[in-house]
Amino acid sequence: MRVLIAEDDPYLADAIRAGLRRETIAADVVHDGAAALEAVVDETYEVVLLDRDLPGVHGDEVCARLAREHPHVRVLMLTAARTLDDRVTGFELGADDYLPKPFEFPELVARLRALERRSQPASPPVLDADGIRLDPFRREVYRNGRLVRLSPKEFAVLHTLMKADGGVLGAQTLLEQAWDANADPFSNTVRVTVSNLRKRLGEPWAIQTVPGIGYRFGTAG
Repeated sequence: MRVLIAEDDPYLADAIRAGLRRETIAADVVHDGAAALEAVVDETYEVVLLDRDLPGVHGDEVCARLAREHPHVRVLMLTAARTLDDRVTGFELGADDYLPKPFEFPELVARLRALERRSQPASPPVLDADGIRLDPFRREVYRNGRLVRLSPKEFAVLHTLMKADGGVLGAQTLLEQAWDANADPFSNTVRVTVSNLRKRLGEPWAIQTVPGIGYRFGTAG
């Protein structure tokens, strides 16, 4: 999953981004409403974590425009206001969920993952194929009953490929889904990560290279 954090408090934004990365969620940060609207045009996000009181273009207007112009993007609105009227207004603007500040980080992660599931076709929360079982909530991977320890990026790449259900994904798609905007599209990051992931999972190789196109999950043959 890739999340855009639109929050004008740089310390809070950086803390949220660091926490999400530990949860294998790629995250980018902007600090005003205009930058948020520009970012969703330039990049692909499943969820926008939107501070309601953004400077410049107010968070309310950002929310309304996202709902109108980018209906596939889910919006989780953050605000210090806690009244029922504030929550109702947020939903009327097009927010998919609402979380008052201060909040507990595990609840934020749970709400983000719930919105991710709503933004995609229904799929089982635990993925199981070719002897590999991936639990995105416990962040555990087993191969034939053996626990496989993966780095956050390896886990994110495997999760993205397994969700594709045998489809071929290019390196650019994997960068968009598993890394943030600082990833260099001309580096060999994806190739190295896939290579390390194959080794950790062991033979038979569970990730196949499709020459000139990308990668797909599934053992050969």
